[in-house]
Amino acid sequence: MARFGLTALKSLLRRTPRNHWRAPQASWSRPFGQGWESPYTVRYASNLDDGPNHGMPLGGFGAGCIGRAPDGNFNLWHLDGGEHWFGTLPDCQFALFESNGQRQRAHALAVQPKADGSRPGAGEPLSSWQWYPASDGRRSTGTYAARYPLSWTHYSGVFAAEVSCEAFSPILPGNYRQSSYPLAVFVWTLRNPTQQPLDLSLLLSWRNSCGWFTNTDPAAAVHFRDDGSPEHNYVPAIGSTQGHHNRWVDQEGLSGVLLNGDIAAPIAEGQGQWCIATAPQPGVRIQRCSRWNPGGDGSDLWSSFSRDGSIPDSDNDRRSGADDPASAALAVQCRLEPGQSLEIPLVISWDLPVTAFASGSRALRRYTDFFDASGSNAAALAAEALRDWRQWREAIQAWQQPVLERSDLPEPLRMALFNELYDLASGGSLWTAASPQDPVGRFGVLECLDYAWYESLDVRLYGSFALLQLWPELDKSVLRSFARAIPASDPTPRPIGWYFTQGKGRVEAARKVAGATPHDLGAPNERPWDASNYTAYQDCNLWKDLASDFVLQVWRTFKLAPNGEDLRFLADCWPAAVQALHYLKTFDVNNDGLPDNGGAPDQTFDDWPLKGVSAYCGALWIAALEAALAMAQQLQLAMGLDTATEQRTFGSWLEQSRANFDALLWNGEYYKIDAESGTPVVMADQLCGDFYARLLGLPSVVADDRARSALQAVREACFEGFQGGRLGVANGLRRDGTPLDPNGTHPLEVWTGINFGLAAYYRLMGEGGTALAITGAVVEQVYGGGLQFRTPEAITAVNTFRACHYLRAMAIWALWATHTGWQPIPGAEREALAA
Repeated sequence: MARFGLTALKSLLRRTPRNHWRAPQASWSRPFGQGWESPYTVRYASNLDDGPNHGMPLGGFGAGCIGRAPDGNFNLWHLDGGEHWFGTLPDCQFALFESNGQRQRAHALAVQPKADGSRPGAGEPLSSWQWYPASDGRRSTGTYAARYPLSWTHYSGVFAAEVSCEAFSPILPGNYRQSSYPLAVFVWTLRNPTQQPLDLSLLLSWRNSCGWFTNTDPAAAVHFRDDGSPEHNYVPAIGSTQGHHNRWVDQEGLSGVLLNGDIAAPIAEGQGQWCIATAPQPGVRIQRCSRWNPGGDGSDLWSSFSRDGSIPDSDNDRRSGADDPASAALAVQCRLEPGQSLEIPLVISWDLPVTAFASGSRALRRYTDFFDASGSNAAALAAEALRDWRQWREAIQAWQQPVLERSDLPEPLRMALFNELYDLASGGSLWTAASPQDPVGRFGVLECLDYAWYESLDVRLYGSFALLQLWPELDKSVLRSFARAIPASDPTPRPIGWYFTQGKGRVEAARKVAGATPHDLGAPNERPWDASNYTAYQDCNLWKDLASDFVLQVWRTFKLAPNGEDLRFLADCWPAAVQALHYLKTFDVNNDGLPDNGGAPDQTFDDWPLKGVSAYCGALWIAALEAALAMAQQLQLAMGLDTATEQRTFGSWLEQSRANFDALLWNGEYYKIDAESGTPVVMADQLCGDFYARLLGLPSVVADDRARSALQAVREACFEGFQGGRLGVANGLRRDGTPLDPNGTHPLEVWTGINFGLAAYYRLMGEGGTALAITGAVVEQVYGGGLQFRTPEAITAVNTFRACHYLRAMAIWALWATHTGWQPIPGAEREALAA
C-alpha cells in the first residue's frame, strides 16, 4: 500500500467530511467502511490475522470486551478470559429509521456483512435488511474515529438527520472499580438540520450468546506451531442456544431487555446474562421486542421497522431449544422539529462473572467485588451506566486533557498514547476479585494472542510503563505475582520448541527451577499466576535477562508510581529479588562478575543466539545490581531490615562487573553484541540497562560519551540505514546498514515496543528529534497499515507482521515519561481502596 508520511497521517487524523464534522483531536480516524488497499499481512501462516477491520474495544479490564469496527459491525468478542473469537454477528447492530412525512428510509448502521460468524455456512444473513453504504474514493458516508477509551461514528450523506454516536467504557486511571465494569455506553446524537419535522427511530438489536464463551474441549491440548511456539486448542460453544430466554426489565431510569441463559450451581464460565437498555426521557417512545429469530431473513423485525420505525412490542420469555437462536431489540422513537437535537444513551452490559482455566481452576472477575457473583447483575450494571455516563465521560476527558495539551508532541504520537492502551482490555486481560493477599485482585495481560501467556517479564520491561503511570496498583499486583513465583519449582520435563525449528529434534527441560525468574505467569488453559513459565519455545530457566528485568521493575515501581513510595510492596518483593540475582550469578562461568549467555537464544530476542557476556544482558545486570543496592539501603533505613550481607555481596559483584563490561564489549564506537560469537552487528537495544539506570536516577552503566556514540551507531545503522528510516529501527544490522543474514528473523524485524523504548532512551539523552522520528515512523506503519487496535510485536520491510495484540507496544508511555519528566495523569495518584 502507499505509505502515509507524518503530514499525511495528520491529515488522516483530522480528515473533515463533507458535512464539516471533524474527528476529535488526537484520534485515529478512517472513512466509514472504506477498505484497505494493501494492509500488512501475517508473516507466519499459523499466526493470527483477522484482517484490518478492527475498531476500539469496549468493556472494562478483565471483564471481557467487544469490538465495533470502522464499518459499524461488531466483530471482536474477547469474553472468555485469555481467549479470542472474531466474527460478525449481523443482528448485533444499531439501525435508524427516518421519515419526513413524504419519504422514509431505514438502514442498519453498518456495512453489509458477508456472513454470520456463528453460522458461517448459512449464506447471506438478514437478507431483508437494508445496510448502510460504505465510503469509497468517490463518496464519504461517514467517519469512524477513536481515542481510547472514546470512539465516535459519524454518519453523513445518507440520512437527512445528522447522526453520530460516541461510545466508551469507564476506563479511568487510578480507578480500580468502574475500570473493571463489563459494559459499553453508546451516546447517540440526532439532530434535524432540515426545515421540516423528522420522525426517527433508533434500534438496538442483540443476540443472546449466554454460554458461548467457554472452552468445550476439556483437554485443551497443547501443540507446537510452525514457528515453534506452543498453543492450546480452543473450541468455544459459539451458536449454542439451549435454555436461552429473554424478558423485559424496568427499573428506575432504565427500560430494557435481559438476555438470559441456563445457570448451573455453582455458576460456570460463560453463564450469566446480557442487558440492552436505555433511559426513559420526555418526548420519546420506547418499544421492546424480547425475542426475534436472527437465523432467518430478519423480516420479522425489519418489515415494520423499515415501514414506520416500529418493532413488535412483545415480552416473550420462551426458552430456546437446540438450534433455536434468540435475539432481542429495543427501539427509541422521537420526532425532531427543525433545528432540534436529542441525545439517546444506550447501554450494552454483560454479567459473566466466572473465568475458568484448567479443570477445577477458576476465578471471579474483579467487578464481582462490587456486585455479586450470581450472574444476574446485567441490569444493575446498565442502570449505573445510564445514571453516571455523563460523569464518566467528563472524567475521561479530564484525564486525557494533559496529553491533548502537549502540543510539543506530534498529534499522531498523542493519538497512539491513548490508543495503545486498548491492549489492557482486549489483550486477553484477567482481573480477579480481591482477596486478603491481593487487595485489588490479581491482574494479567497476555504477551499476545499468538503467544498466549501472561505478563511476559522481558516484554513488560518496556510494555508496563502504561500500567505503572495510570494504574500503579495493578503493576504492583503483577510484580507481587512474580515475587511469589521465583522460589517455586516444577520439575515437569517439556520439549523446547526452538530446537524443533532448528531441526535438532526433541530437547527437554524442566518447566521451572527454584530461584529462576519465570518468563511469564502462565496461560489461560492452565492455572495463571500459580503455574508460571508456560512458554516452551526456549528453556527460560537459562535466560540471562529475566532476573534483572524483575529487580529493575520492582525498584522502578517503588520509586516512580504516581501514588507514592510503597515500602510494603518493596519488602514483599525483596526476598525474591535477592534469590533471583543469586540464581543469575551462577551463570558467570568465568567469574568476571557478569553472567554469560550460553550460545542458544537465552534472552528476549529468543531467535538470536548470544555467546559469553552480552551487551544487552550485561548492561541490565549492572543496572539491576545498582537497583538492588538501592533497595537494600532503603529497606534498612526505612524499615530496619538487616541487608548488610546483601549490600556487601551485590557491591562486590557490581565492582567486578563494571571493571569488565567495557573491557570485554566496547569496540571504540559501540558495544559488541557479545564477547564470544564474533557477530558483527550493531544491536539496537544494546544499552537497555543504561536506559533503565538513568531513568531511575541510578549511576549510569556506561559513560555519557560512550552511550551517545553507541546511540549514533544505532541511529545510522539500524534506523537511517534500514529502509531509509521509514519503518523504524531494525533490531540488528552491520555498521553499514546491511543485514548479516538477508534471511534472518529477529535482526531484520522492527519491534514496535523496542522502538518506543529506544525512543524514550534517545529522549532521555537529549536527542528529542531522533526520538520523535523513530516513534513517528512506527506509528505511521501501525495506524496507516491496518494494524490499529492489534499492534504487532514486529513488522518487516516486505509488508508483513508477527504477533498482533502485543503487550510491549505500550512502551510508548516510556516516551511520555522521558519527554514530560513523568507528568502525572489525573486520577492515577489515588489510593486503590479509595477508587
